[in-house]
Amino acid sequence: MARQELARFLRDRRAGLRPHEIGLPATGDARRTPGLRREEVADLAHMSVDYYTRLEQARGPRPSARILDALAQALRLTPAERSHLFRLAGSTPPPGSNVVRRVRPHVARMLERLPETAAIVTDAAYGVVAWNPLAQALLGGDLARGTTNLARRRFLGQGRTYESSGSEEFGHIVVARLRRAADRYPHDPQLTALLTELHAGSQEFRQIWQTRPVHAPGHRTKTLDHPEAGTLRLNCDILLVPEEDQEVVLITADPESPASRALRTLAQQATSTGRQAQVRQRSQNVATP
Repeated sequence: MARQELARFLRDRRAGLRPHEIGLPATGDARRTPGLRREEVADLAHMSVDYYTRLEQARGPRPSARILDALAQALRLTPAERSHLFRLAGSTPPPGSNVVRRVRPHVARMLERLPETAAIVTDAAYGVVAWNPLAQALLGGDLARGTTNLARRRFLGQGRTYESSGSEEFGHIVVARLRRAADRYPHDPQLTALLTELHAGSQEFRQIWQTRPVHAPGHRTKTLDHPEAGTLRLNCDILLVPEEDQEVVLITADPESPASRALRTLAQQATSTGRQAQVRQRSQNVATP
């Protein structure tokens, strides 16, 4: 925990706020320093003035995630500032209150640089929020509609589905991630609707849900039967985007393997058939810097 840096950061952000910016009534009394008073921040964050004062004086204990989140809201921090606050306190910033369904520009640009890798970005509810042309050629044209959800595809058969050696394991992975999402975003209406739909439409989903599976993202190998390219032995690797609670799924093949040559052919076909050679993403879901 970087106590001095945390204290300085809190003081600077408090000094940068004005009472009217956070809904406090303007008062006629003069303020010795610009910005909010310590007691005003403490009140907004629902903590004692003494505790907040000790944090600003670098004398306080390591604050909990709940305290940090309350301070972030009280000081009207941006997402980047909120993450910085957590890091100064020696904590990993948890996700916000709703599933993030936008893509950061640097993540989108990374997908553009992977011409022979099928790459998608999924949100915490397994919605596909970005993809590159090879991913569309490999995983189905319905990606272009921007409404693909891998949980619906896996359990409800929506969109292109393939026979895959990892289908059963993937079902448990999907449920494990959706269980985490349900805990993190209990008030997200789209996630609630998705879970209701899956419970109603899939007995398999209901059965797996009851087992409370736990899976960590990592490297996996599976065999997929593609309608055009045939049987492909593929590697799946996950890169995490923790601030958005998103995953970048990279689908590759071993160098110079038959599957590698098939992916190269699919990538060439994707270009020759007129698909745009840049990453696609859901409308209005690209985060600004």
